[in-house]
Amino acid sequence: MTAETKTELPQVTGSCCSSTGSCQDGAAEARTEGVTTVYQVKGMTCGHCEGAVSSEISEIAGVSSVTAVAATGRVTVVSEAPLDEAAVRAAVDEAGYELVGQG
Repeated sequence: MTAETKTELPQVTGSCCSSTGSCQDGAAEARTEGVTTVYQVKGMTCGHCEGAVSSEISEIAGVSSVTAVAATGRVTVVSEAPLDEAAVRAAVDEAGYELVGQG
């Protein structure tokens, strides 16, 4: 009879759903952590531009994600540690655009 009245669910380890109800485990959350820096890039006008800038910045060691938006000129970079702005500037230059600065 005690099994019928028990309302507590057993703790499941290794589940894709966390205790907060999101479909991530701690390992997935750890992979998304890092330093997020937003840069302003001049000259991007289309999706091709976004791809070129993203591709070059993605090659910098420690970068885990890059999102470039041509309409705003903003490039959001997630990395393991703060990036050397000179390295980001060189990557943006290599793609054919101008790094204005952070912002």
